[in-house]
Amino acid sequence: MAGLIGKKIGMTRIFTDEGRAVPVTVLQAGPCPVLQVKSGAPDGYRAVQIGFGGKKPKRTSKAELGHAAKAGLDAAPRLVREFEPDEGQEYVAGQELTVGIFDVGERVRVIGVTKGRGFQGVVKRHGFAGRPASHGHSMSRNPGSMGAGTDPSRVIKGKKLPGRMGGARRTIRNMEVVRVDSERNLLFVRGGVPGSRNSHVLIRR
Repeated sequence: MAGLIGKKIGMTRIFTDEGRAVPVTVLQAGPCPVLQVKSGAPDGYRAVQIGFGGKKPKRTSKAELGHAAKAGLDAAPRLVREFEPDEGQEYVAGQELTVGIFDVGERVRVIGVTKGRGFQGVVKRHGFAGRPASHGHSMSRNPGSMGAGTDPSRVIKGKKLPGRMGGARRTIRNMEVVRVDSERNLLFVRGGVPGSRNSHVLIRR
C-alpha cells in the first residue's frame, strides 16, 4: 500500500542500544479500512480509497453512511483519502490496513498542515533582523525601504512582506521509521512532523 492516514500524537525520544537519544514523532497510523477500490474502467484512474476514525451518526449524511455500508462499516470515517495502489497488490473493500505495512528502517514521507500563526510581521515571518531600536525607535520592526527607484516605480513581485503565516500543507520527505508498535497502531518516525498535536497526517512510502 502506498500509505496510511494517521494522527500526530506528539514528540518524545527513544534510546538506541548504544545509548544515543533519538528524537521521534509518535503517529497513530490506522487502522484504515478500505472504502472503495477504483479501477481504470468506470473511474478513469486507479486508486484505493481508505478512511480513518469515525463520525457521529447525527453528523453524517445518508450518502456517507451508504458509502461506508458498502464496505461493511457501521460508521462513516472522519477522514477519507485516496492512494495510488502498489503494482501487483490487490485490495478489497472492507479490508483493514494497519501500521504493520511499514518496517523499521524504512523511509517514508509525512504530509501535514503546519500550525497557523495568523498575520505576522517580517521579523517573525521571514527572520528580518529589524532596525536599530535605540531611544525608542517606533519602526524598528518594519520591513524598511521597498521601492526600486523611478524605474520600475513599483515593489518587485516576490518581496518578503508581512502576511498570513502557517496553515499550509507541507511534506517532509525521507523520514526514517524508528519503531513500529502494531499493538497500539503507533509509528515512531525520526524528526519533527508538521502540524499540532492531534492533527491529521498522511504517511506515504
